[in-house]
Parts: sequence; structure tokens; C-alpha cells
Amino acid sequence: MKIIGLTGGIASGKSTASRTLRELGTIIIDADEVARCTVVPGSPAWSDIVEFFGRDILNSDNTINREKLGLRVFAHPDYLKKLNEMTHPRIMEEIKRRLKLAAREHPEGVLVLEVPLLYETHMEVLCDVVWVVWVDLDTQINRLMLRDGISREDALRRIQSQMPLDEKAQRANLVIDNTGSLDKMRQFINDNYYRIVKNV
Repeated sequence: MKIIGLTGGIASGKSTASRTLRELGTIIIDADEVARCTVVPGSPAWSDIVEFFGRDILNSDNTINREKLGLRVFAHPDYLKKLNEMTHPRIMEEIKRRLKLAAREHPEGVLVLEVPLLYETHMEVLCDVVWVVWVDLDTQINRLMLRDGISREDALRRIQSQMPLDEKAQRANLVIDNTGSLDKMRQFINDNYYRIVKNV
């Protein structure tokens, strides 16, 4: 099985790139989806988060309100570090479990490991190649403000909590420029999938 690590920054277009690759027949492991599974009510990670941050970050059904939690942690770097300590080892364990299962069931397949913090969590070591979805900082800020309905200051704070996109791009095997049209990005992904993936 061939593994493409897909990463980028917040509001850079990773999900769009991932959907395009899914349409090409790849298997997708989405770290955000895995993360949501690890914090379902009653799970060990959920209990740790509620104990540390308090029950006011919960919805009425006891699920974690990601928006409330996000506002809390992005305003305090120490809180973000604490949250990562509670969740990342459990997320990594589940991702590795899914990778083993996919390799067993689809030994000739292509799998996309979509991880926002791929380099920060050193998961690039699990991949054959890494593709980074890139946009310039102003585009990233404006898209995040529009998407989440937040201020420029809040958008910048969230972006700065991650490794700079330019640094990720420098480390990538392929950079997907998402500053243009959606069709242009999709065509670029298609071309490189068939050109590169078959020779990974």
C-alpha cells in the first residue's frame, strides 16, 4: 500500500484536496474524524478534557462543543499543549490501527493520511510522500474569518498556533497551490496523482 500524507494549514483547503483524492479511488484516513471518535462522551480523552476544562465546554448531549473549546485553547498556548497531550497519543494509536487494517485489506491500494498537524506530530514518518496544500497568509486569514465568522485577530491566533505553511511547503514532496480556482487545484491534483502515485 502506498501512503500519501496530506497536510496544510487551517482553512488552506485540505478537505477539498482530500475529497478530490477520494474521488480518484484512494482510501482516506482523516485525523480530524479520528479525533472526534476519540472524544465521544464517556471516553478516556473526553473525561480528561472535561475534568481539565470544565463542563461548560459541553453541549446539551454531553458532546464537546468544539467552538467553545477552540476559543479557550487558542487564547492560551498552555491549554493547547495540555489538550494535545490528552488527545494526540490516543489519536495516533487509532490511526496506526486503521493503517494496519487498510494495509491488510488493500495491499495494492493508495491511502491518504489527512493530518492538519502531520509535521508537528511527526506522522510524516508513516508516509511515502507528503503533499502540502498551500495558500498565502492573507488568503488563509480571509478564508478562516469567512468560514468561522471570527475576527482577524482570532484567525491570526489560530493560524500562528500551527507550523507556518511556508515551512510545511519547504518540507513537502509536492505543494498544491490553492490560491487559484477550485478547478485549477483539482486538475493539478489529478495530474500529479497519475504522474507520481504510480511511482511512489
